[in-house]
Amino acid sequence: MAAGEVQVYAKVNSKLRGRSAASLLDPLLGMGFPAHTALKALAATGRKSAKEAAEWLRCHCNDPSLDDPIPQEYALFLCPTGPLLEKLQEFWRESKRQCTRNRAHEVFPHITLCDFFTCEDQKAECLYEALKRAGDRMLGSFPPVVPLVLHSSISYLGFFVSEGSADVIREFATIFATEAAVLADCTVKPCTKQLHLTLAHKFYPHHQRTLEQLAKEVNPGHSCQWTAALYSRDMRFVHYQTLRAVFQYKPQNVDELPLNPGDYIFVDPTEQEEASEGWVIGLSQRTGCRGFLPENYTERASECDTWVKHRTYTFSLAADPNSRKDGEASSRQNGEIHPPPRPRSASSLQALQAAIVRRSVLVVRHGERVDQVFGKSWLQQCSTPDGKYYRPDLNFPCSLPRRSHGLKAFENDPPLSSCGIFQARTAGEALLDSGVRITSVFTSPALRCVQTAKHILEELKLEKKLKIRVEPGIFEWTKWEAGRSAPSLMTLEELREANVNVSMEYRSAFPFAALLPAESYDEFVRRCAVSVEHMLSGCPQDAGIVLIVGHGSALDSCTRPLLGLPPRDCADFAHLVRKIPSLGMCFCEEVREEGKWELAAPPVKTLTHGSNSAFNWRNWILGN
Repeated sequence: MAAGEVQVYAKVNSKLRGRSAASLLDPLLGMGFPAHTALKALAATGRKSAKEAAEWLRCHCNDPSLDDPIPQEYALFLCPTGPLLEKLQEFWRESKRQCTRNRAHEVFPHITLCDFFTCEDQKAECLYEALKRAGDRMLGSFPPVVPLVLHSSISYLGFFVSEGSADVIREFATIFATEAAVLADCTVKPCTKQLHLTLAHKFYPHHQRTLEQLAKEVNPGHSCQWTAALYSRDMRFVHYQTLRAVFQYKPQNVDELPLNPGDYIFVDPTEQEEASEGWVIGLSQRTGCRGFLPENYTERASECDTWVKHRTYTFSLAADPNSRKDGEASSRQNGEIHPPPRPRSASSLQALQAAIVRRSVLVVRHGERVDQVFGKSWLQQCSTPDGKYYRPDLNFPCSLPRRSHGLKAFENDPPLSSCGIFQARTAGEALLDSGVRITSVFTSPALRCVQTAKHILEELKLEKKLKIRVEPGIFEWTKWEAGRSAPSLMTLEELREANVNVSMEYRSAFPFAALLPAESYDEFVRRCAVSVEHMLSGCPQDAGIVLIVGHGSALDSCTRPLLGLPPRDCADFAHLVRKIPSLGMCFCEEVREEGKWELAAPPVKTLTHGSNSAFNWRNWILGN
């Protein structure tokens, strides 16, 4: 160890030894890490444990900036906890789903107490002492309830803190700034402006009304424990875009960046001219290394996802001597006081989510069908001379359900391909992860639609709880169907035999026999409108999603009647439908108090994938 490092370590160690029973620095120095990098690792991990800091150093062994004297940037926030936080998080989710992201989604719910400031790594623990001293001094005067008043403008929505309480909170921030200057030699600028808790910022003007309605559902009088939280961030990446790796990626070239799911990547928008289409240049937060990475392996993350939480001071717990006495041993660590955890079961989470969702309709196009890939002659490709099915390509399904008219009956009623099944299951899995509640399921009688509904329900674990109601009234526009008569479709009995849980009691709006071959466009949109009204009339009025699985045309013909919109021009309709991909979705929500429906963002993301052409190994070998 260099002489200078020994002196730094001696000063830091003498200052901190009286505050902690065992220094976190000792084990790192014992492992052979230099003092300045060990302190950097501790600051970057929030001084939680020597083990976590050692792992950070191991990951950053190739970080070219490891020895750079770049301090962390810190900030102090006042954060709500408990029931109020839960309601705010509900608002965050709903506002993002209905009105897309805005600037408020970059950070968790909070009241800013000071601007970001720098602190040397060896003095980070002094900030914790400054937080504790400021909290203890304001303990008796901190308001038990912080009054919040909703304020709205064309680009901002949030709660303002009433002046009486705001003065006390600003005094706490000022005391912290003074203590931080004395103990950690930091220049902290406490907030002197109007204190506020932002709900939405820099949103589209036409979303203002929807955001205001969602905000009115947040009762600022909900029970809340206010916590002062100290966070830090890497000051080098303040203006970078933050991505999160979704898939693992192993580099194929030396200038590429390895990705593990969950890794955060900082991307400078001004550097991307060097990258090829579909690639970006980024720097990994986990390793500190820079390189190219495939952009479609990532998703956008929030700015605060990469921030490090250091210490908190919860005023309500500190003010209650009994809670301090009973819970200090288990919930206090390195000077941090945590509120007791509130366990939440999966069932209570689902109940919470169900409570905030209106009655909705999700219209989904079926998955990829075999004739999309293998053409009109697909049936000849998979038929043996004696009329039996076999699988000539892995994208053909493993088997076909039994039909009374044999394989010939599939000609104009094709099944899903293997990729189509995968698409449906992927959508079902995403719906399960989103926590939405499906209450009813309707489907076109076309096999590809029934199969799509079946696989979605299986991923939702609802295949035995919800029966699929087959509604011929939402079948494809018969003008687009081959032949002069409607195709022969599977009966309900055949579907049940194929292990599809269809409802035998449901009375459809249109029996299939009533469908007219080569019907006009007006006749088509009229039957779809009547069918949607009929389907919803038989569904519960409570919150939940009515799932309708149909054709590409259904995304338009089954939603415009709900929205009170007239039918599109026929040519525009045909042009639009051609662009709808497999598992394309349209989502409508009922605004019951206004007696109308509104278009909203679907609860899950789209599914995008590339093509995979046929491959004949024999021709390839001989051709080369």
